[in-house]
Amino acid sequence: MVGVVEWQPDGTPRSLLYGDLYRSRGTDGLGGLAQARHVFLRGCGLLPDDGQPPAWAGAARWHVLENGFGLGLNFLATWQVWRDDPSAPPALFYTGIEAHPCNAEDIVRSAAPFAPLQPLAARLAAAWRGLLPGVHRWTWTDAGPDGAPRTLHLTLCVGEAARWLPALDAPVDSVFLDGFAPARNPAMWTPEVLRAAVRACRRGARLATWSVARAVRDGLAAVGCRVSKAAGLPPKRECLRAVFDPPWEPRRPLRAPLPWGERAGHAAVVGGGLAGAAAAYSLARCGWRVTVLDRAAEPAAGASGLPVGLLAPHTSPDDAPLSRLTRAGLALARQRVQALLVEGLDWGASGVLEHRVEDKHALPPAEQWQPWGEDWSRPATPSERAAASLPPEASALWHAAGAWLRPARLVQAQLAAADAAWRGGAEVTALLPMPSGGWRLLGIADAPLLEADLVVLAAGPATRALLRTLGADVPLHALRGQVAWAPMADLPPHIGAALPAWPVNGHGSLVAGVPAGPQGEPIWCMGSTFVRGRTDTVPTAEEHAANFAKLQRLLPKIANQLAPHWPQAQAWAGVRCTLPDRFPAVGAVDPQRLPGLHILTGLGARGLTLSALTGEVLAAELHGEPWPLESVLAEKLLARRWSVPATSIEPASAG
Repeated sequence: MVGVVEWQPDGTPRSLLYGDLYRSRGTDGLGGLAQARHVFLRGCGLLPDDGQPPAWAGAARWHVLENGFGLGLNFLATWQVWRDDPSAPPALFYTGIEAHPCNAEDIVRSAAPFAPLQPLAARLAAAWRGLLPGVHRWTWTDAGPDGAPRTLHLTLCVGEAARWLPALDAPVDSVFLDGFAPARNPAMWTPEVLRAAVRACRRGARLATWSVARAVRDGLAAVGCRVSKAAGLPPKRECLRAVFDPPWEPRRPLRAPLPWGERAGHAAVVGGGLAGAAAAYSLARCGWRVTVLDRAAEPAAGASGLPVGLLAPHTSPDDAPLSRLTRAGLALARQRVQALLVEGLDWGASGVLEHRVEDKHALPPAEQWQPWGEDWSRPATPSERAAASLPPEASALWHAAGAWLRPARLVQAQLAAADAAWRGGAEVTALLPMPSGGWRLLGIADAPLLEADLVVLAAGPATRALLRTLGADVPLHALRGQVAWAPMADLPPHIGAALPAWPVNGHGSLVAGVPAGPQGEPIWCMGSTFVRGRTDTVPTAEEHAANFAKLQRLLPKIANQLAPHWPQAQAWAGVRCTLPDRFPAVGAVDPQRLPGLHILTGLGARGLTLSALTGEVLAAELHGEPWPLESVLAEKLLARRWSVPATSIEPASAG
């Protein structure tokens, strides 16, 4: 990978693109961390030296914006101070904007002189990959000084500041302006860029920068900031501090928590599959006490009971919204499973080979995709195709971030991590809004089940029926899927050894040799079918044959070897939900008429890849947090896009 950093003999990093230093070395070699602490953290009141409490003391969450993420040193310094400050909020959101990301090695080298930052830099560098233009989200959990958990969310916007700053719509509390010198990179300091940064701020937000250039001072003052100079860090005599406090009422509305999200209370999640577990996990992160209700006795009894599934991205020549959405979902899903599951037993970072059976899903042009895109997907090598028994001329992609996963294990782990109360055998048949706010959930024969401040419907096809009882609707359609599977031990050894060592998808998918059987025994699994409109889960011979036909197109040689054993394979079927635009539906259905009622549904065949992401979108809308992906993509997911009155009221049965 071509670097953007030149390291000088004394260890000072210099930009090859702008011919400017990332930071001053200082007389003791510690100038970078000293500048981060003095100019930015003290400048924004997060590391006060005057006996006053830090600006974030007592807050439930805090949002820092840095324009010019660079080598991440300001972020790492903020991480350390936030983690060690007893008064810091339990949730920190840090949004960084960087047009030219450095390499992971530069992150580590930059932090090497600063012992307290080294372990944090290693954690950041481990996640630092696949940085295509767009929005990337990473989350880390730490313990504060009192041992209580704290959550840090880093949102990195890769691209020009003029592109990303206007898209920010969650209120910012602190702003670090840390671009290269205005003479070297004037685009970072234009009046338009400064205006966009300030317009994302709440009133009272503090801004800090090392630059005291007249154009910067005037630009901040013009958009409503009270600007002052402060003593700088040698060799600079001065630095700049500002407070956003305009004498007018800002016209740009920023997102705020929904009224029922301002105080976390009791949340009821209807549905114990991937969608419901993701909702429970994200709500618990925000402080909600969660109860999950399901008609089944145990979690993951529906479509999430699939023996094994895949995490894999969608690709397209124009990097369409669905492609960007699946990358964002895959990134968060990988983080989630790494944190909660056991690799090799519950999931595997195997990669996924996609056989482009119909020449679909091509990559964008190389000049747009390389080098960062290859962390996600690239053309498969001849040896990779051969290992899947594909001919040399077969068109195939290698998805390096792909993985296999046992869905039920993820469901169970998320519910456990959320400390969610489980109510199995609780079939929800009606929802009643309570006069004082919140909802009453009723079961069979109108038996009262629960009262909650917030309800999330994640009950598959029954979600639509429940909504219709309230005069609301989303155009959900049932999508039945059936797979074939069998223990590897049932195959002759030479056939088992011939199956691909990693999952193959592209026309259905084949996963082999993974411990996904009922007792954890290794199995192979092939599927699935897609049958619209059917909600029964009884396996059929027709779909069993259809899955073999898929395998014949996906991996012809493997199909020939499995043919004698196919009739003995077992079958499993489940029902998923889709929406006409192929995007999930997340969040408040009708905030004005049905306050406190949310849904998380429509994940289709991408539940494993998208469920964790949609849970975070649910929390972001509810609490006014920064979106975990591009705002234009988040808006495509919001349930309110389908908020239309139902034409009829129908009975419901959910769980």
